[in-house]
Amino acid sequence: MAESFVAERETWLRRHLDRQARQREAVAALGPLRDGGFIRFRGESHRLRVVAGAGRRRTTVSREGGDQGDELVVRLGGAERRSLDAILEPWLREKARAAIHREIERHATALDVAPAAITIRDARTRWGSCSRARRLSFSWRLVLAPPEALETVVVHELAHLRVFGHGPGFWAIVASRRPDHRQWRSWLRDHALELHSALASAE
Repeated sequence: MAESFVAERETWLRRHLDRQARQREAVAALGPLRDGGFIRFRGESHRLRVVAGAGRRRTTVSREGGDQGDELVVRLGGAERRSLDAILEPWLREKARAAIHREIERHATALDVAPAAITIRDARTRWGSCSRARRLSFSWRLVLAPPEALETVVVHELAHLRVFGHGPGFWAIVASRRPDHRQWRSWLRDHALELHSALASAE
C-alpha cells in the first residue's frame, strides 16, 4: 500500500524535494544577517551595511545605491542594543504596509470592492487571507519578494471579496488584473523558505 502510494507520487515528491534543495541553496548563498551580508528586498539582493552610531541619537534604516549595487544601510544610534533582525523587521513591516496599501488603492476600485480592515502579520503558511467579515491580512515578508508577486497576492485577496472560493470565476477576476498571476504564485512557492528565513540567521 505504502509502496504504491509513493510510486504514484514519485514525480511530485522529486519536484518538491528539488524545490526545497534549491531554496536551501538560496538561503545559504545570502549568508548570515550581518554587516556585509545580503538580504532580499523588493525581489533584489541588497548588501547590508551597518554604521556605528557615534553621537547619533536614534537608529535609522535606509535603502541606498552603492558602488557595487543597492544597499540597506543601518545607522546605529549610540544607545542601540537591539539585534540586527529586531532593527530591520519594523522597517520592513512599514515598507510592506505602504506597498500593500498602494496596491489595494490601485485595484480595489477597479474590482468594485472595499475591505473592512487590513492587517500586516507574519503568517507562516499563507501570504494573504480574506475572512468572510471582509478582513484582509497579508504577510510583511511580501516586501522581500518582487513587486509583481506582492501585487498578485493583493489582487488574489481582493478578488475573494467578489468570489470567496477558487472556482473559474474567481481566477478570471484575478487574471483580469494580473494575467501572469501563475508565474508570481510559482515564484512565491519556489522562494518561500528563503523569505521565511530572511531574518532567522541573525547573529
